[in-house]
Amino acid sequence: MQHAHIFDQRRSGVLLHITSLPSGNLGQDAYRFVDFLQSAGVSVWQMLPLGPTHDDRSPYQCLSAHAGNSRLISRTMLRAQPWADATKLKDPKMSRLMAHAYRQFESSADEGEKQAFSSFCEQHRYWLDDYVLFRELRHLNQARAWFDWPAELRDREETALDKVRAERRDALTIRRFEQFMFFRQWHQLRDYANERGVKLFGDMPIFVAHDSADVWAEPSLFTLDEYGQPTRVAGVPPDYFSETGQRWGNPLYNWPNHSAQNFDWWRRRLQTQLECFDLIRIDHFRGFEACWEIPASCETAIDGQWVKAPGEQLFDAMLDAFGELPLVAEDLGIITDEVTALREKYGMPGMKILQFAFGGDATNPYLPHQQCEDSVTYTGTHDNNTTLGWYDSLEPHVKAHLHAYLGETKEAMPWLLIRTALSSVSELAVVPMQDLLSLDATHRMNVPGTVEDNWRWQFEWDMVPEGITAKLKALNELYGRL
Repeated sequence: MQHAHIFDQRRSGVLLHITSLPSGNLGQDAYRFVDFLQSAGVSVWQMLPLGPTHDDRSPYQCLSAHAGNSRLISRTMLRAQPWADATKLKDPKMSRLMAHAYRQFESSADEGEKQAFSSFCEQHRYWLDDYVLFRELRHLNQARAWFDWPAELRDREETALDKVRAERRDALTIRRFEQFMFFRQWHQLRDYANERGVKLFGDMPIFVAHDSADVWAEPSLFTLDEYGQPTRVAGVPPDYFSETGQRWGNPLYNWPNHSAQNFDWWRRRLQTQLECFDLIRIDHFRGFEACWEIPASCETAIDGQWVKAPGEQLFDAMLDAFGELPLVAEDLGIITDEVTALREKYGMPGMKILQFAFGGDATNPYLPHQQCEDSVTYTGTHDNNTTLGWYDSLEPHVKAHLHAYLGETKEAMPWLLIRTALSSVSELAVVPMQDLLSLDATHRMNVPGTVEDNWRWQFEWDMVPEGITAKLKALNELYGRL
């Protein structure tokens, strides 16, 4: 299978979510970061999913698979719009700020701007109408999950929904406007990055959150009972990391119904992501070959079973729709020959994590000599410790193996591992920003299996050492990644 064009040359990337920028939004810091990447010879910016999050802030359990997180909107850029009166756009609460902004837009924007808003609503109707209605209903029901709403709203009875559409018309329009502004700012940033040779690399979780607009809008595509509760949920079986496995709790797909619609739900989902990104990582790729199904009544993942998924049918349909699939498969964990065959058939590189490489023997698949071009090498990911934090916590025998393997060198961590990633045969090598800044374990983005204090990490520009762009550019040149 032919690779996507983005893999026609060796590249390097940096992993940094938008929320980890000093401002945490799509404003000036995002543009400055693109300039930083360009000056370092880095041509890929990888980030996490962009969707609106629940209270835990996890971008992997979003309220929509399509919408953008309004918290990422830059207030400064909003105030700079030609129709905006900046003095009146000061409200600290984003929802109220957007309501003020919309009223200014309505009264002062020119016809071209209003036409652009109208076209956006029309073009994205396939998800936008359900999303704004879902968010408004959630607001009216004190932020309760949709399956706890009154039955007529939970079950989408048209008369009940029409009543809300009529009574809350203005509020729904403001929510549409919020998405319009998010995507306008997003596309301005993407254009800026692409003009400077920087590709944007997104992330698409295989499953969607139970409490999401997607599941509420099309419940027949998921394994739900008549009350909207899942009958079977997703997770992974017991393994080296957990004796009871992981019970994620996401509802599973009703694959026969997806197949009957020729995977139209997936085509729409991928379409939204491809409008935003040049390359997309699919989280938990192995679930497209077979998925660990757990009865919803079970509190752990122990009593699940592997159930086949129609991966080939799905990706054939996506190839027909899009011509090429610029996708990277997150193929970590216990991967079978069937999963590898599915990934290779559609030309998707897999992932190699150097933090997983050491402490065993020469057959470890993550060791550099075991890697292939058809892969993306990372020092670590958003789910790992920082490389410095990881190295500091290693057992002596693992450290000894690492230094024996990488040879006698005076280069300190984490740059020793950064160099190893960049020198690898992988088409793409990606380094988390924390590693470029030589930060310790206190700067982790996420600790899997915990819910407190994740997804909050931010860097400051004064953390960036003098000369780092020249150092990184020299390595990119040395290893053919410029």
